[in-house]
Amino acid sequence: MQGSLPLNGLKAFEAAARHLSFTRAAAELNVTQAAVSHQVKTLELRLGVKLFRRLPKSLLLTDEGQALLPDLRDAFDRMARALARVSAERGAATLSVTTLTTFALTWLVSRLPRFQAAHPEIEVRLSTTARLVDFAREDVDVAIRYGDGKWPGLTVIKLFDDELTPLCGRAHRDRLKRPEDLRDVPLIDASSPEPASVGDWPAWFAAAGLPGLPYTIGAHFDSTKIAVQAAIDGLGVAIGSPYLFQDDVAAGRLFQPFALTVSHAKAYWLVHQEGAGERRKVKAFRDWIVTETADKTT
Repeated sequence: MQGSLPLNGLKAFEAAARHLSFTRAAAELNVTQAAVSHQVKTLELRLGVKLFRRLPKSLLLTDEGQALLPDLRDAFDRMARALARVSAERGAATLSVTTLTTFALTWLVSRLPRFQAAHPEIEVRLSTTARLVDFAREDVDVAIRYGDGKWPGLTVIKLFDDELTPLCGRAHRDRLKRPEDLRDVPLIDASSPEPASVGDWPAWFAAAGLPGLPYTIGAHFDSTKIAVQAAIDGLGVAIGSPYLFQDDVAAGRLFQPFALTVSHAKAYWLVHQEGAGERRKVKAFRDWIVTETADKTT
C-alpha cells in the first residue's frame, strides 16, 4: 500500500467497529452516515479486502476486520498519548506570573530578559493585579505579593523588605535641604486608604523625629509607580522604595533628597502552592528571583 495513510477511513472503520453501526459512528464523528459508509468502502478498496459483513440491520466484522482492529486501536491510543504529552510539555514550559503593577514595571520587567536568557525554554506570561489570586482556581504558577507574608496553605518566600523614603523630580530637588522643608512642597500619597493604616508619610516623619510636622497632600494615587512618575513630572514629592526605583535614580530622573529610609511593616514575597516548587519551571523562577534580590544593590 503506497501513498499517505487514509486516516479518515481508518477513523471511520475504528468507530464503526466499536459500535458495529455506521449510524452511531457517524454521530460520534459528527459526520453523516453516508460519509462513514463511503470512507469505510474507500478503505476496503485501498486494502483489497472486506472489513465488514453488511447485514440488513447490523454489521459484523470479517476476519480481516477483526485482525486490523486491535492494532488500529493501539495506534490511535499511542497517538493520543503522544499528543497529550506534547501538550503537557508545552504547558510545562509556560510560566504564569502575577504581581502588582508597581513591582512589574519598576523591577521585574527590566530583569526578565536575564531569566529568559538563562531559561529560553520557559515562556513567561505576566499579569498584574492588586487582588490575591486563588491558586486552586486560577491558572497561575507563582505570584509576587506585597504584604505581611501570612497566607496559610501556600509556600511563601520573602524577597526583600519594603523601605520608604521621599523621592522627587528636578522641580523640587533643590528645595529640599532638610526634612522640615517637606512642609513647603505638595506631597503625593499612594498608601492604603484603609482607616487603620498609619500611612507612609506619617511613618517617615516619625522616624525623622518630626511626628507633628504639618504637610499637604497634593495628590493621591492607587499605585506607587504612578505617584513616583508624577513626582518625576514635577507634581510633588512621592514616597516609595529607593530599591524599586533605582533605575530612575541612576538615570537622573528621580532623586532621593534624604538618606533616611524607614522599614515598612510589609515586604515583597514569592508565593506559590505547596509542592509546586518541585516543578521545574517554578523552581527555575524561584531560584532566579531569590538570587536577583539577594543583593539589593544590583
